[in-house]
Amino acid sequence: MANQFSISVIVPAYNEEQNIAGAVSAIKAAAANRFSEYEILIIDDASSDNTGSIADKISRENPNVKVFHNSKNMGFGYNYKMGVGLATKDYIGLIPGDNEILEDSIKDIFSCAGKADMVLPYHTNSEERSLLRRSLSGGFTALLNLLFGYKLKYYNGPVVHKREIVTKVRMTTDGFAYQAEIITRLLKAGHSYIEVGMKIRIRQHGHSKALYPKNVWSVLKTIAKLCWELNLKR
Repeated sequence: MANQFSISVIVPAYNEEQNIAGAVSAIKAAAANRFSEYEILIIDDASSDNTGSIADKISRENPNVKVFHNSKNMGFGYNYKMGVGLATKDYIGLIPGDNEILEDSIKDIFSCAGKADMVLPYHTNSEERSLLRRSLSGGFTALLNLLFGYKLKYYNGPVVHKREIVTKVRMTTDGFAYQAEIITRLLKAGHSYIEVGMKIRIRQHGHSKALYPKNVWSVLKTIAKLCWELNLKR
């Protein structure tokens, strides 16, 4: 059942030619079911495969889908910030183009819009991911909770923010910790949140870029910067 809100869904995609169509299909079904209006903003991050052309074809067939192509690879955080600047609806959602999140979980996430300033999803079947990725993700979450005094289950999920709030928050990183930075800053400012469980599927095609050494290093630098700015700087 649709509610009175509208949503812009940012879909970052880098070399997801076998996943992007499925991801967009799931988003369309969930958004049409939950919102009065929606737009899907695909950000093709200079993919070297056919992601861009497939996204263009999807856009030609659906006026609610818009595609933007980066001339060079800019990173997940950059793509999100770009999408925030392009968004026009009441809420801004994020669903990666890797098609890992189940459609029913996307519906659950979207159904929480309007209940708080932020919707913060977390995995309920993390065993679908590798032990290394689970360990790094768990350590990342535990460290942020320890440093900033929160008890969140996950910081890097497919969040939903009120557009009027997220457009005003300071975003400094283009790396994988961009959402953790946004969430931490908004929590420090007193904004509300609701957590919701989600299920993911085993990735069928391609591979995650989250564990690239440069991305892990970028995350560590962002944590250090946040700790300095929010806890130590006077």
